[in-house]
Amino acid sequence: MYKIALKMLIEDRAKFIGMVLSLSFSTVIIVQQSAIFSGIMRRSYGPITDTPQAEIWVMDRNVKFVDDITPMQNTALAQVKSIKGVEWAVPFFKGAIRARLSNGQFQTCVLIGVDDNTLIGAPHTLLEGRVEDIRQPDAIIVNKQGVMNKLAKDQGPGLPKIPLQVGECLELNDRRAKVVGICDVSRTFQSQPFIYTTYARATRFSPLERKQLSFILVKSDGKIPVAALCKKISQQTRLAAYSKKEFEKKTINYYLKNTGIPINFGFTVLLGLLIGAAIAGLIFYNFVTDNLKYLALFAAMGASTWRLVMMSLLQALWIAFLGWGMGSGSSALIGFLSRNSELSYHLSWEIFLGAGIVILVICIAALLVSIARIFKIELGSMFK
Repeated sequence: MYKIALKMLIEDRAKFIGMVLSLSFSTVIIVQQSAIFSGIMRRSYGPITDTPQAEIWVMDRNVKFVDDITPMQNTALAQVKSIKGVEWAVPFFKGAIRARLSNGQFQTCVLIGVDDNTLIGAPHTLLEGRVEDIRQPDAIIVNKQGVMNKLAKDQGPGLPKIPLQVGECLELNDRRAKVVGICDVSRTFQSQPFIYTTYARATRFSPLERKQLSFILVKSDGKIPVAALCKKISQQTRLAAYSKKEFEKKTINYYLKNTGIPINFGFTVLLGLLIGAAIAGLIFYNFVTDNLKYLALFAAMGASTWRLVMMSLLQALWIAFLGWGMGSGSSALIGFLSRNSELSYHLSWEIFLGAGIVILVICIAALLVSIARIFKIELGSMFK
């Protein structure tokens, strides 16, 4: 009997295709917008992701997210190193600086200064050069997006830009900086070029300030839990100490609370949900109504009302599975085709699962609207 229910569903091709396509469209909107939202949020804490060696980030208590820099005294580094449970602690500089290009134009960049001795915080994936070359005089490493776009040489209107090459020089705060490597790092929320150098050189490149220590990167010796060590550092230094995951979450929460990003994406997802629910629900209701005479025939043959409901439930589940599968596949294809573009697109199993639950709820809701007609079936309706 269940095979007959599926056959009834597929044979009515117009309604079947309409329901599947409407749910597929709804799935594409939900998955795509959720993936873009997830990608944007991941970009907001890119520097944290690109520094996996650090288990703990220490900073001024007023820092709200990773791009909110409140410099500390250099003596804070020695304080953190002296705390029992710290295996190592290194300085980390992060700030904005204007780079003067060969054509005289200026471009704002993110300047990263890593520990001179260990190079902790330096990029891991280098497309050209070696990370050790950063110790050379006036040496810097620039990210791929920077050399290809905003730091590239502009030849004029209509002409392609010439990417910045290894061996060429920039001017940072009236100081010479030589490109010794090109790296591939996580794209950031602002998509500004990233420039890496040693901590000592970064403090010379940047405008002179009394305090220049942006963060302290810490690793636990394993004898004390990371959460307990964070609390210990905060108590003894009066600084803020967060684990890597906590700092990422703090950064995300800042953007969620202080920007319109969640509202914009949430409205789009809600719109896709309502469209899918309205179209699929209406078509499924009409489908059940048109097939009441067949359901009445089954009832006359001895099928219980609950058996008829289970048949309709199977039809709803089959439509939900097909619509979710086609929509998820289309969204995954969009993500694959845009993998090398500026689009921030991050697909995770949670997004696919969430979309599947939403589509399932839409189909169950459509079934609940139609189920009242099943309970009111008259055996004589099959002769009308």
